[in-house]
Amino acid sequence: MPHIHPTATVETGATLAEDVTVGPYAFVSAQSVLHEGVEVMQGAQVCGKTTLHEGAKVHQYAIIGTPPQDLGYQKEDDVGVVIGARTIVREFATINAGTKKGGGTTRIGEDCFIMIYCHIGHDCQVGDRVIMANNATLAGHVEIGSYTVIGGMTPIHQFVKVGEGCMIGGASAISQDIPPFCLAEGNRALVRGLNAIGLRRRFDKETIGALKEAYRQLFRSTLPIKESAQMLLEKSINPQVQALCQFIVTTKRGIPYERAEQNEL
Repeated sequence: MPHIHPTATVETGATLAEDVTVGPYAFVSAQSVLHEGVEVMQGAQVCGKTTLHEGAKVHQYAIIGTPPQDLGYQKEDDVGVVIGARTIVREFATINAGTKKGGGTTRIGEDCFIMIYCHIGHDCQVGDRVIMANNATLAGHVEIGSYTVIGGMTPIHQFVKVGEGCMIGGASAISQDIPPFCLAEGNRALVRGLNAIGLRRRFDKETIGALKEAYRQLFRSTLPIKESAQMLLEKSINPQVQALCQFIVTTKRGIPYERAEQNEL
């Protein structure tokens, strides 16, 4: 049987695995699905149509699955939140459900760490092993690639895409797309170089070398960056370089950067 504190509210219809824990004064809605090992701590709320996969933890007073902050939302809309296995949502974080026009689901991947007072808006798509430090904020429809770290107090504008393996400095403001494997910081943020620490944790020297050379060709060329990216995409065989170039070629919001001498690897 699930371990449900006497003061908790679990609505009829909620699906709870045998070893789920629901703490004092917590709330779990009728449409929620809580898989094995999930823990909902004191005062936390799991609202609406929310699915928490194996081992996810919702800390004190975090609120997940509330309606989107979108004027087009209707109460009868079939929308919700899906959170991956072992993801941790810390105190007072808020995660809104998706919208009908945005696909209906706000999705967070596996092994993410969402720190206190973070906000994830409607229809966001967050990859695996993403870290969001205190008070980081995602507006609606933001996409965050896996293995990305977002510094504290950083807001990210709606519809922005941040690629895989990025590092976003604290107190930055992101209004354009950040390519995979890059480091960005500032208000407004600019791409400053590659995320060297993140690369060393995941890739061999050959891959890192290929990305460094690609970065030089992309960000230190006199050609428009999309043109440089298309040329490199056509000749590179490295999967990570291809991912970097494809992201730049297809960006809709543009890439924020300065030329040559201001960019450091």
